[in-house]
Amino acid sequence: MVHITKARLAAGLLAALFLVSTPAAVNATSDWTGDTKLRAGAPLVIGHRGASGYRPEHTLASYELAARMGADFIEPDLVSTKDGVLVVRHENEIGGTTDVAKHAEFADRKKTKTIDGAPLTGWFTEDFTLAELKTLRAVERLPQIRGRNTLYDGRYQIPTFQEVLDLRGKLSRELHREIGVYPETKHPTYFKGIGLDLNPKLVAALTAGGLNRPGAPVFVQSFEVGNLKSLKHQVAVPLIQLIDATGAPADFVAAGDKRTYDDLVKPDGLKEIAGYASGIGPAGTRIIPVDGSGNQTTATTLVADAHKARLKVHPWTVRNENNFLPVNLRTSADVTAYGKVWTLLDQFFKQGVDGVFSDNPDTAVAARQEFLDNN
Repeated sequence: MVHITKARLAAGLLAALFLVSTPAAVNATSDWTGDTKLRAGAPLVIGHRGASGYRPEHTLASYELAARMGADFIEPDLVSTKDGVLVVRHENEIGGTTDVAKHAEFADRKKTKTIDGAPLTGWFTEDFTLAELKTLRAVERLPQIRGRNTLYDGRYQIPTFQEVLDLRGKLSRELHREIGVYPETKHPTYFKGIGLDLNPKLVAALTAGGLNRPGAPVFVQSFEVGNLKSLKHQVAVPLIQLIDATGAPADFVAAGDKRTYDDLVKPDGLKEIAGYASGIGPAGTRIIPVDGSGNQTTATTLVADAHKARLKVHPWTVRNENNFLPVNLRTSADVTAYGKVWTLLDQFFKQGVDGVFSDNPDTAVAARQEFLDNN
């Protein structure tokens, strides 16, 4: 079994290298759907935080590797600095993704804040200027699972959103295919509440880069609802409503709206989403749930229901390690070892998803090719 997995992964990398060497153009439709060399309707591969299975997440190195592995989109999460610059981090708290704790000059910046209703202690981007953040270096967020990624600790800066857009353009020209960008606004209600509204900066960056237009290789996503409804009137690119496995949108909670993500995936909720967004980005377990023991159960009708509402479906997040896979798809008790991720990807593709977020874009690209070859 190990030899088969290695062979498949090797084949996947070869497939990825082939993909990035073949010229392609952007589809001339309002919703960019990938390279025209792919079969119409083929699912997209979205490099989750770049190729974060191989490099510290949200670094230019991670994004570049994702593109070179064949990802159709790279995904930056957007937060703000004290001086109003959009930078990319998974969260505004950066204690686990940078070396800030080693900087004695920033020891007094450590605070406890309430973010989306929950207390959180650490260092926060909104307490640093861009110049200060640029003195920090990225580190691997999951060193216990991805020890090899720690090889790159301390090598990369925190990028700005503009630097990601510039890299996207450079790689698109070099690889002779459009690399899409799939930004997520993180904690938009919180940032707006402290006078650092993310939306105007996002709109300005897309507009300045010629990407605020129909057909641009862009999706914009958020776990909140209100900011997407606002963006609907400011951008010409498709919006994606993220759906968590549990809980409720932070802006609903703040406004006293009792609806949850469970309500949003019901037919009436999907119909409402279709009024302001082009798709949903659900947790993968909303498509193929797991039971109390962590084993997969029967697939839901979410993909079909969303398609009936004319919504695209981009589930998150496929990761190769056993730690992140359903129990029935794990290959051993070693949480760092690769599991039966090919099976999971095939399951999603057979459900008819329109794209998939992956920390390991080469694996997802190869699995997609295998699926297309066999269907």
